Amino acid sequence: MALLEGIFKGWTGVLVGFGAGLVAPSLFPDTGSKVRPVAKTVVKGVLAVTEGLRTAVAEATEQVNDLVAEVQAERAAEGNGGTEAGRTAHR
Repeated sequence: MALLEGIFKGWTGVLVGFGAGLVAPSLFPDTGSKVRPVAKTVVKGVLAVTEGLRTAVAEATEQVNDLVAEVQAERAAEGNGGTEAGRTAHR
């Protein structure tokens, strides 16, 4: 749970900024054309970070799956999933 809290901790400022961005055009009509390029740059940055995270998670998942498959293959090669080695060690 602490991991999720750490991930979403920084989003409070983003949400406040997003809310301010929604309200600002009605309060300051002339600023919309000036703020739009900045908002687009921020959105592009967020999308780039999100894509980077997706790539990192996909690579980590692939590595873990490869590791699990390797361990399963080793256990199968030992015979009976490694249970025979456990029995002989206790004798």
